[in-house]
Order: sequence, then C-alpha cells, then structure tokens
Amino acid sequence: MTERLQKLLARAGLGSRRKLEADIVAGQMVINGKPAVLGDKAAVGDRIRYADRRYRVVMSDRRDFRLIAYHKPVGRVTTRSDEQRRPTVFDHLPRLRESRWVAIGRLDINTSGLLLFTDNGDLAHGLMHPSSEVEREYACRIRGPVSDEDLRKLHEGIELDDGPARFQRCWFDGGTDNNQWYRVVLTEGRNREVRRMWMELGYQVSRLIRVRYGPVELPGYVRAGKFVDVEDGLVTHLQSLAGLSVRGQAQMRLVPDTVSRGRRGGPASSATKGRKGRSGARPSTRKPPKKPR
Repeated sequence: MTERLQKLLARAGLGSRRKLEADIVAGQMVINGKPAVLGDKAAVGDRIRYADRRYRVVMSDRRDFRLIAYHKPVGRVTTRSDEQRRPTVFDHLPRLRESRWVAIGRLDINTSGLLLFTDNGDLAHGLMHPSSEVEREYACRIRGPVSDEDLRKLHEGIELDDGPARFQRCWFDGGTDNNQWYRVVLTEGRNREVRRMWMELGYQVSRLIRVRYGPVELPGYVRAGKFVDVEDGLVTHLQSLAGLSVRGQAQMRLVPDTVSRGRRGGPASSATKGRKGRSGARPSTRKPPKKPR
C-alpha cells in the first residue's frame, strides 16, 4: 500500500496539497534520505523529513486527529496572519505538537458562531468541497419586515455577481418589526454569501451567527472565544460526509520518527555514529557480582 507524499502530509495537517507540492518541487522534502520529487509515494516504514521535523509512516486503525468546535466572536478574522494586525481565530486555539489547525470554511470578521477546526487536511478538504453539499445553518437578524414574495425568491434562487444562489430552507424565528430573526440553510460556503443574498433584495443584516455545520450544532454552553472537542459519533458522521474512511479502517499515517534521532532502544543517530564507545543504548551502571571466595 502506497500513498502520494502530498496527500499523506496534508491528511496529517502539515499543509495544503498545493503548498506541499510546491515544497516538494523546491526540494524541501526528503524521503528515505533522498530529495523527494513530485509523484513520489510513501509506504509503511518510510522516513520523511519536512520543515525540520522527522516522521515515520505507520499503519493504524485508530483516529489520529482532532476536531474542535470553536465559538468565533465578532472581531476576529479567519486567517493565520493579518496585514492589519487584527486578532485572528488561530491565536486562541490549543497548540499542536506535530501538525497544524485547518479551518473548515471561514466566517467574516462581523459574523460569529460555529467554526470547525481539524488537523486532518483530507477531512477539511472533503467537507469544504462543493460536491459534499454539507448544510450550514445561520441565524440572521434583519432590519425591517420581510415580504413573503422575497422569502420565496430567496428559496427559489437569485442571481449574484458570482452566480446563482439559494437557501435550501428559510423560516421566521421571532423578533419585532424592526429586528426580525430568520433561520436559513444553504449547502455551500461562498464569500459572504448569506449577507449578499439579503442585500440583493434590499435588506440589511444587522447580526449573523452560524449555529450549525452538518450534524454539529453550536453548543450553548461554549462561550465566545472558547472551544470544545467534537464527540466521536459526530466525527464519524462528518468523515462519511467527506467521503473518508471511518474509524476502525486501517490507513497510513505519520508519527514522530524518534528512532532515527538516537532515542534509547534504537540505532545510533548520525550525531552518535563514529564516537568511540557510544551507541544508541545507554551503558549499564549495574556493578558486576562479587566473585565467591
């Protein structure tokens, strides 16, 4: 069983496939001691060096990634760094040792609510791909009453600058004449799509909250700026929506390559080879038994 390098490393959350492919072409990845080239595949037992870290390819049937539900507050951008030095959502996530967080979709700076993060690149890519048609549900506060005719248009579809758009479902959810709440559901995530659809018909969205992504709902007990791990049953559901193998099916994954660094019990590393009297294992400090008289 083999797998392309960029796909294996993307699943480990080490970058997008496009970035990893570019790094391979630039000579920044090594497999089994040789510079990797585009098209190389990895197998169980192979050793990979990338971004000053060493990994070993193993076969495992357990879930080796995390998925968290983050309650994004207004005022934080969904990007790793911002030219205007605005706070980003990544500044407030737990630190990972051997991978990085990938946002499953985006929310603009003025939108709050549920934002999923994972260190499984394949899961993020599969859920965001248009073919997956994962439902996103939003709570929208609209200024002024909305006519039945406009609700019908939003459901049947309207034309935006980047193509047609429609809500799968749209219903009134309470409020007063000047501030009415609506719930809307759509199955794609184009930039500011919900806001632009309302604006196309002349309505102003004064507040927008994502309350659900697929089967995952925003927990009421998670305060803005905080997160919680998604339970296993929902993770399995999302894996199925993304077209990925579920827990219990073996697949290749990366683990830190501690053996090649000369840890105890393994062969000597390059740093210890050639040193007189040194090996990968520590010498015994036990005293020899005394000879009988």
